[in-house]
Amino acid sequence: MSMSRALLTDHYELTMLQAALRSGVASRRAVFEVFARHLPDGRRYGVVVGTGRLLEALRDFRFGEEELAFLRDNQVVDARTLDFLSGYRFSGDLYGYREGECYFPGSPIVTVEGTFAEAVLLETVILSILNHDCAIAGAASRMVHAAGSRPLIEMGSRRTHEMAAVAAARAAYVCGFASTSNLMAGHAYGVPTAGTAAHAFTLLHDSEEEAFQAQIDSLGAGTTLLVDTYDVAEAVRTGVELAGPDLGAVRLDSGDLAEVAHAVRKQLDALGAHKTRIIVTSDLDEYTIAALAAAPVDGYGVGTSLVTGSGAPTAALVYKLVAREDAEGVMRPVAKKSVGKPSRGGRKHAFRRLDASGTASAELVTVSGDRPADSRPLQAELVRGGEIVGWEELDAARERHRQAVAELPSTARQLARGYEAIPTVFDR
Repeated sequence: MSMSRALLTDHYELTMLQAALRSGVASRRAVFEVFARHLPDGRRYGVVVGTGRLLEALRDFRFGEEELAFLRDNQVVDARTLDFLSGYRFSGDLYGYREGECYFPGSPIVTVEGTFAEAVLLETVILSILNHDCAIAGAASRMVHAAGSRPLIEMGSRRTHEMAAVAAARAAYVCGFASTSNLMAGHAYGVPTAGTAAHAFTLLHDSEEEAFQAQIDSLGAGTTLLVDTYDVAEAVRTGVELAGPDLGAVRLDSGDLAEVAHAVRKQLDALGAHKTRIIVTSDLDEYTIAALAAAPVDGYGVGTSLVTGSGAPTAALVYKLVAREDAEGVMRPVAKKSVGKPSRGGRKHAFRRLDASGTASAELVTVSGDRPADSRPLQAELVRGGEIVGWEELDAARERHRQAVAELPSTARQLARGYEAIPTVFDR
């Protein structure tokens, strides 16, 4: 659904615009940067996801008659500001880390260059997208590595806002999830979708056998049967009896998953269903997934922990002015000195330093822009003169993430709280 994104913003951005128009500084060139002062929850790396959604939002960031009427009727801004907003189009430039890339404290994830008037209005929409999607991605990446070669399905739509669910499914796919239960994510972004039946379907029928037969008749013997509505062992026996040894999978959604999985695997093998897979769900996170590594489990379904960032629902990203044009037309670095919230002035450039084996050893952030030896650039051009030039397919971001994590030291994949996998080095 296409809609204006212009009111997905904070009131103070428009009052700053009004005051800047009145004082004559609104047209000064400005550079804003999105970065994190720290990673959430003692994690080893962050993941950039949401850039594609950000570009969609920028494309639709327009003040139409309805938005202008709301601002006028509620006396949010004056007539001069309304006139400016009626013709608002971002005509500046955006640079940023590509989706799927890893980031660290101080990484200039997105750089916005334009007039102050144009750029200041984008703070909230940029941060609301990236803070959510990067948080989900950070959790999803950890889950994927905890799962190893076993596939994961994202199934958290019923545990979050309806549109956040779509964004979460998208972020999870970039980080390696195999599929999602969310059909809108499939429609909007091409994320593979999957799903079979819930306990309600079994309870609807007069017997579990009738429910299983109906599902098999509809979806085929390769379907996944939910076997813990009543008695697991009896359900497994019934499922194999009805579908035969070609039963696709059984799903476990309760109890001691490791213990039950071992019992079910033994039973399936005894019944000749050696190829029938075991899928587990039930409030999984990266820690429970890792704990199931030795269990005969073939796949995981993850819901609540995924869509809430597994305890870190925001990436704590900020949007700060780092350079601005002065009265003489010269660009000057600017920085906050607030206690606990300082910033670094100047437009930044970022590079990933690699050692002789190709393993990342540092995040280099420079003002000069000179590319250090043995490094690769991290920022790409996303918007040029207001025109979007950075579109890419989601599968490209998915592959980038696989490569980016593989490039990090092995400590990056540890689940325990700890320091960043590589240091951020600031160089003037």
